[in-house]
Amino acid sequence: MGLEPQFETVYKRPDTFTPTTTHYCPGCTHGIAHRLVAEVLEEMDLQEKTIGVASVGCSVFAYKYFDCDFVEAAHGRAPAMATGIKRVLPDRIVFTYQGDGDLASIGMAEIVHSTARGENITAIFVNNANYGMTGGQMAPTTLPGQKTTSSPAGRDIEDTGYPIRTAEMLATLDGAGYIVRRSLHDPKNIRKAKKAIRLAFETQERGLGFSMVELLSTCPTNWGMNPVQSLQWIEERMIPYFPLEDFKVSPNLSQVRV
Repeated sequence: MGLEPQFETVYKRPDTFTPTTTHYCPGCTHGIAHRLVAEVLEEMDLQEKTIGVASVGCSVFAYKYFDCDFVEAAHGRAPAMATGIKRVLPDRIVFTYQGDGDLASIGMAEIVHSTARGENITAIFVNNANYGMTGGQMAPTTLPGQKTTSSPAGRDIEDTGYPIRTAEMLATLDGAGYIVRRSLHDPKNIRKAKKAIRLAFETQERGLGFSMVELLSTCPTNWGMNPVQSLQWIEERMIPYFPLEDFKVSPNLSQVRV
């Protein structure tokens, strides 16, 4: 008599994630960021009360991947749209999902003033140091000397200034309740990123003000690297300029283990 094979489930798609193949390039960590947000929404039982706001950029199709209510905002305007939704429906969990070209460039005014007003919304900010969707141009987060399609000789800070450290800047505003930076370049940091996302949503649930998790993410296609090289580049080049820290944590926010 043969023995039936025994299997142990080690991976399960969250119910907050649709069974849809994403459009992201091989090696891009947008997919990891999506997975973490979906897991947190499921674990906190927030699926039925969550409204996401997708930005313009590589994340433009985020509404196809999350199984919760979603809307699409004009370029850079996700925080403004999220503000309106939250004020009309204050019992909902409202979050934006934005890249660095969207949030830190055309949408800088929206994110700054949403934070200053203490809007009780959450931003998931994916920083890959370039404009990913439109061809890899220089963004406000592009590192000094980094080559892009619009800075082929490398970013010259004398001409274009220094990269903007958005998390550090927003943390100076009184309306901020939780502002941190994490990375998606290895399993240890991915686990830390998930905990930060959960704390950001808890900040919103408790009405403690604006929350944002900045996630350092790869862009192998526009960086001209393979996936392994791009993960190393985050560790060796991005983290020294964009340190992984808690920049502001409300004293009323308890620590949650995940």
